[in-house]
Amino acid sequence: MGKSAKNGFRGYPIGTIALYGPDDKVATKLVVSVVPDKGAEPDPTRKWHAEQDVRNDALILNEAMEFLQEHRVRTVAMADRIIGCPHSEGTDYPEGEACPLCPFWEGRDRWTGERVH
Repeated sequence: MGKSAKNGFRGYPIGTIALYGPDDKVATKLVVSVVPDKGAEPDPTRKWHAEQDVRNDALILNEAMEFLQEHRVRTVAMADRIIGCPHSEGTDYPEGEACPLCPFWEGRDRWTGERVH
């Protein structure tokens, strides 16, 4: 998937790929969305969860690739890192609070992983 992301913009639909984990080393959640046209909201979206790193799970990676192919994605966009906690704010823990299950992310910028002062 990372290889596809390096191809640059090739038109719509765009597939977005995001990795989430309890820290910046282990990705336990993979989220793939399809943005059909410029200005459109991502739809559909599919999520996968694993106890171990999803990047090492061939079944999950194959399903994600099939999802992108099924929706005829022409461009793939993804961050080069894990971008935050796999839990959902407002669902798994209260809005505006840090996830109690992922203390690594408390006080960190999810895009850089660096501490926010």
